[in-house]
Amino acid sequence: MDGLIELLKIFLPAVAVFAAAFFTVQRFLDNEQKRRDHELKKGAQASLTPLKLQAYERVVIFLERIHPNTLVVRVNKHGMTAQQLHMELIKTIKTEYDHNLSQQIYVSYNAWELVKTAKEEIIKLINISATKVPHENSSNDMAMMVLNITAAVDKRLPNEVALDYVKKEVSQIF
Repeated sequence: MDGLIELLKIFLPAVAVFAAAFFTVQRFLDNEQKRRDHELKKGAQASLTPLKLQAYERVVIFLERIHPNTLVVRVNKHGMTAQQLHMELIKTIKTEYDHNLSQQIYVSYNAWELVKTAKEEIIKLINISATKVPHENSSNDMAMMVLNITAAVDKRLPNEVALDYVKKEVSQIF
């Protein structure tokens, strides 16, 4: 029995020292892992921030380029018919949208929904304009119709609403 007590006198302090050392090392390793995770996250954020900013820039450029006033002036060429201009306007909007599809990864869901809505509404405006001009007329007639309908819209155009939202979102993030 005395041997058992002597053994416990040695064994219990050794277990206590081992447990204290084990938990101290475990806590240190956990803190070290958290620090590494934080550093990785910080590094990822540092490389992601320029990409996000670039995505917002590209969305702004897209919204500016599909504004009917600038779109018509840029796309309308001498010698086109109204139908050719109509098709070219729609094609240009869809091509630019397709080119910027990947930007939805970096912008908020609400911002991207406004961008999609702007694209669809501008296409509707162009289609409405096309129904009011005979296909064989000059592209200038179609261009004037688009510009007149744009000017007659009482509220802000959808691309302007989306543009304001995107600018506000960028100012909150950066």
